Amino acid sequence: MSTPPNEATAPATLGMPPIDQVGFVVKSLAEAEKRYGSLFGPWTRMDGSVQAANYRGRLCDARLGLLFGHSGELEIEFIEWQDGESPHREFIEAGREGLHHLRYRVEDTDAWIEKLAGIGYQPIWTKRFSEEIAFSYLEREDDPLLLELLQMP
Repeated sequence: MSTPPNEATAPATLGMPPIDQVGFVVKSLAEAEKRYGSLFGPWTRMDGSVQAANYRGRLCDARLGLLFGHSGELEIEFIEWQDGESPHREFIEAGREGLHHLRYRVEDTDAWIEKLAGIGYQPIWTKRFSEEIAFSYLEREDDPLLLELLQMP
């Protein structure tokens, strides 16, 4: 039986908001819809393409197909990379498929990027649509799981 940490030995927390989405990258949305429909459906499909996002220091376009389902309040997102440059392409080209990122809704992506840098996360794919709307994907060395920050009222 383990002993709970006391305040002196407990790891510091950043006070992250709850995860509101789990994102999976798949080769085929049609296959994901068939495979997981009974778990997460009914589904909503949409074009998730992004133009002129900052991807690893360059402005790049990406064409993505999206499929959204739910498990209670938790959004389940399936992403099919179709063309262009994005973290999803890297994932598929590395021969991977499956859990890709966790999303947190935040009030200020820039402030959270700064906080998360303290534990090794760096932004790799970002886009600011307006003063109120932005997203950032962050990675850290030797960690296959990305974090997504979404700022949207």
